[in-house]
Amino acid sequence: MPGYRIKYSTLSIGAEDFHLCSLRDKQQFADHDGLAERAGISSATWSLFGQLWPSGEVLAQTMSRFPTEGLRILELGCGLGLSSLVLQRLGADITASDHHPLAGEFLLRNATLNELQPIDYQDCDWAEAYLELGLFDLIIGSDLLYERDHPGLLAGFIDRHSKPVAEVLIVDPGRGNSARFSREMLSHGYQQQADLLNDLDDPQAPFRGRILSYQRAA
Repeated sequence: MPGYRIKYSTLSIGAEDFHLCSLRDKQQFADHDGLAERAGISSATWSLFGQLWPSGEVLAQTMSRFPTEGLRILELGCGLGLSSLVLQRLGADITASDHHPLAGEFLLRNATLNELQPIDYQDCDWAEAYLELGLFDLIIGSDLLYERDHPGLLAGFIDRHSKPVAEVLIVDPGRGNSARFSREMLSHGYQQQADLLNDLDDPQAPFRGRILSYQRAA
């Protein structure tokens, strides 16, 4: 990937090992083609998609034991795609999405690293609707609520792309926007359920966030 320094790591998720290509650090930025400018992403936040965050690992661990048979699943803000990789290996019907111009490229590389078929991918701006994307039974994501306008945008996007009966799981590290998001979800008919248990067992770096769970019934 011209202009970037990358690294490789191996993680144990459930009973499987996954190999992951990521950006070496948060200082990686190259925009020779003007992708950052066109996407409205600053140089300070450009590299964040390419890091493995604790909330992303929590989501992947959660998906490794989640019953997914018969569900059409969408991951929002997939970044490096770890949770989508886990679901692809489990044989789930998974579509990954992100709005970062490099996310699809990293997702494909990581699928290849893990000897998986390419994962369906959609570039998604939450302010838009994508008719070709369709509707989903389960929508997942991690660390998505880091801007003040994200609760409304995210809830609206979920509503446009979820089936009448659907479930949503969001791993939130606690950036202060989860209460607003829950209110927005309620306005779309989603009831908040008890938080799921955190399945990331790392006493050296405990995850102090929440796994937010929402359900909408017919």
